[in-house]
Amino acid sequence: MLFSDHPRTHYRSTPIREVICQLRFPPILTINTTEPADFQEAIRAEFPQYARRQDAAPPRITGLGGPSPKVEQQPPVTNHNFVSEDGQWRLNLTKDFIALSTLRYPGWEEFARHLDMPLAAFIRLYKPAYFQRVGLRYVNVFSRSRLGLEGVKWAELFTPAYTAPLQEPDVEEDRVLNCGCDLTVKLDSSCQAKIHAGPGRLKQTAPGAPQDPEVKFILDMDLFMLGNTPCTLAAGALETLHGHSTRIFEGAVTDRLRDAMDAE
Repeated sequence: MLFSDHPRTHYRSTPIREVICQLRFPPILTINTTEPADFQEAIRAEFPQYARRQDAAPPRITGLGGPSPKVEQQPPVTNHNFVSEDGQWRLNLTKDFIALSTLRYPGWEEFARHLDMPLAAFIRLYKPAYFQRVGLRYVNVFSRSRLGLEGVKWAELFTPAYTAPLQEPDVEEDRVLNCGCDLTVKLDSSCQAKIHAGPGRLKQTAPGAPQDPEVKFILDMDLFMLGNTPCTLAAGALETLHGHSTRIFEGAVTDRLRDAMDAE
């Protein structure tokens, strides 16, 4: 199944690798050209570290359909990075989005608390017209060795919606080189989700870093709301997306995997 009404559960062995919340808005050019000193002062107690980088912007193609289309390079986008003292929380601000991410997810309520203050400061100082896209992404990585499930097949841990070929009796898991599921699904009248699920190896990109040989199962859920969301309704929109994420996650895992994750 894709969705489940299983009660929301906190697991001691959580598979969450990263959580990202991003809110996109119509471009505010002063963010790209002026240091956000007032914004930094408002959030500095929780995000004391600051760095700035220049991100390459995608080129713009003009004259499509005409005799001489042109590729125009766009100026770089300034990305302001504000980081917590322990380095586990990162706030990004550019001319068209604000985002919060963490590698240590403590639960939805605490995540929302970390977002409340900087989001309120951003709205107060920059007065965005509305949010064009409200997004919430959960990247889950399941390790059988960490959960004490060595030798257990993925088909016993995840529902057929994400493991259909691996459910077949004549398919040997270790002979399948690639078995991923990618889908975009409408959740309600305003929300959608892009989901990637399937086994794979995580690659270390740092030079000389040792590679992890274990095959893990990745469940990447990118939930979002399109349309013009008033700033006053952004928190409610995120609550709605979080509710959908619970139904998707619980719809993906089996009772055997729930037991191994150790519900609190």
